[in-house]
Amino acid sequence: MDPTSALTKVLAMRRFVWPGAAVLALLASPLVACLWDHDTLQMERLRFPSALNLITGKFLRHSPEFYQWRIENRLERLKTTTDDPQLLDDLAVAYDKTGQHQLAMDTIRDKDTRFPGLYETYANLGTFYIHSGDLEAGLTWITKAIAINPDAHFGREIYQDLLVRYVLSKREPGSQKLSLPMGSGGGPQSTGDTFAGFLADQRSEKAQKQSPNLHAAVKGILGMMRFGHYDSPVLLEALGDLLLGNAGSDAKRLAARAYLKASYEVDRPEARSAYRKLAKDALTLQTRTKNTTQPLDLDTLEKQFQSELKNAEAWYAVVQADERNWIASGEDADLKFSQKYYRPPTVKAPKSPAAQSLRSAVDRWSVSIIVAICCVLAVSVGLIGLRWRQQSH
Repeated sequence: MDPTSALTKVLAMRRFVWPGAAVLALLASPLVACLWDHDTLQMERLRFPSALNLITGKFLRHSPEFYQWRIENRLERLKTTTDDPQLLDDLAVAYDKTGQHQLAMDTIRDKDTRFPGLYETYANLGTFYIHSGDLEAGLTWITKAIAINPDAHFGREIYQDLLVRYVLSKREPGSQKLSLPMGSGGGPQSTGDTFAGFLADQRSEKAQKQSPNLHAAVKGILGMMRFGHYDSPVLLEALGDLLLGNAGSDAKRLAARAYLKASYEVDRPEARSAYRKLAKDALTLQTRTKNTTQPLDLDTLEKQFQSELKNAEAWYAVVQADERNWIASGEDADLKFSQKYYRPPTVKAPKSPAAQSLRSAVDRWSVSIIVAICCVLAVSVGLIGLRWRQQSH
């Protein structure tokens, strides 16, 4: 709750409160200004339900061993199957996931020759170029993909396009070098020199001063993390910027975690320190719990985050062990993974009308019995009380 809202409530209750209490509340309000934001991690996760899992790596993803298996599997299948473009997509993505970017691009270009003009081809090729470091070429192919299907993946490519443009704007002039962090950070209710600020400027120019859809941008970045490199410091920084700059539904604890994770993924000590400062600044005006003025410091949050990371590592280790066992046993890893991890949730069969009618009748009968018992008890108590009064007289 912000101080203005707090003051409004105090004034609205003045007829019920000792006048001196209202004066004390007015005098004390600057001292408890940190209470303006009581967001808890649970509330933040309700707004951005997949963010914490993607930051920590606790989501369904394949192991390096699986992608190596898929390369061998798809190469074998392509010897006899020539009319399935999905096999070429699978092979190209597996090459990219194992760091073989040139083979990934060669494979997807071969697919484009056989099956020209497909959205998936251009989206994949653009992403492969970006992963290889050629952002300009990647941007060209992402733009072509957007032209074919702007709404694919919930508009993820649109934000990939904008993120690449932001990164290009942060490169040193005449150089391919990119210093991390890219931005200097914002602050409470301020996008500052961040990806969120860049996005606001871009969308304002293109949409005649319309408000930027930062919530959709968060979904776009989360999609890139899920299907790309979830531990990329560039993506983590962009996510932190958006979570912090999402006015009206910001998520400072999640933003701090994103910046912290970025600090773990960089080598330069200066970059690590800078990301930790962004994480610390994200917690400005945050309190540990809703009913205390004790500030939430970075050390406290980091201890909890470290526990979350360990939990995610243990969870992913099970997935990785499964894939290794399937491969070692000569089984179809695709099929086994789908059977175990892609099973649809169990849905109970709806009750028949007759069963529902019977249940309703039983419920009504039960309620009637309870009401009757209560009435009997009430009458009995009344009679006992009446007899007691008569005897006492």
